[in-house]
Amino acid sequence: MKHFPASQLIINGDGSAFHLHIRPEHLAQKVILVGDQDRVNMVASFFDEGSIECDIQSREFHTITGRYKGKRISCVSTGIGTDNIDIVMNELDALANIDFNTRMEKEEKTSLEIVRIGTCGAMQEDIPLGSFLVSQKSIGFDGVLAFYQGRDNIADLGFEQALVNFIHYPEKAARPYIVSANEALVDRIAQTDMLRGCTIAANGFYGPQGRVLRCDIAVPDINERISAFRYEGQRITNYEMEGSAIAGLSLLMGHRAMTVCCVIAQRKVEAANTDYKPRIKQLVQTVLERI
Repeated sequence: MKHFPASQLIINGDGSAFHLHIRPEHLAQKVILVGDQDRVNMVASFFDEGSIECDIQSREFHTITGRYKGKRISCVSTGIGTDNIDIVMNELDALANIDFNTRMEKEEKTSLEIVRIGTCGAMQEDIPLGSFLVSQKSIGFDGVLAFYQGRDNIADLGFEQALVNFIHYPEKAARPYIVSANEALVDRIAQTDMLRGCTIAANGFYGPQGRVLRCDIAVPDINERISAFRYEGQRITNYEMEGSAIAGLSLLMGHRAMTVCCVIAQRKVEAANTDYKPRIKQLVQTVLERI
């Protein structure tokens, strides 16, 4: 078993993880991740009365653990981007699988069940605003997974190469990686009433998602190419910003994870819905029922 010195695993004076500021006993085995820290309160508003065990906030990381119909669940906000996901996933795994007293890796591992609830922009005309879309595959434009051993062992390398070739991916950008969500968890959450697809997790909101303001982008027609791309009957359905690192790091760490988003923008027809909160609330309720 590994030992983790203070320079590798930073533990606060109160025994909590450095960024999340929660202690091991605060973490449930079922975890809902959201980007917006205020959305944690919305998720927790559905918890059983009197069941909240902790409500802790540090920077953009807000955690509430409680119960929904008896199921113990932690809801954690991540902020925006896969760089934050790298922090959250490593600290969640440490809380579950490292003894914070001895700094030793636990012999018996805990596999967390992780569902990210977010928003996204659709890349295909037949995906309507307000849809709930589950990412069966996540495509990382962020490069985070390249810093970890085993990246190629969990990636769909054929899909990856075909995508790079077809969309004229910028050669100086981090090479995309493509990883799958946990199949059993996808089936349980999506059931028959959610769409399923392949989702790009972009490492930015503007240029990396093909948006053009005052700075021109390297591949002007990248979104047209992305929409037209096909690989073994699969197409790219949507953009978001966190799912790839969640899926990839979960596979490397032995956790079960997936992402489901509410479609709030239609990139092909240049439409957006800013009044999406009622649909997000409905999505949260659905995930709480099925997790």
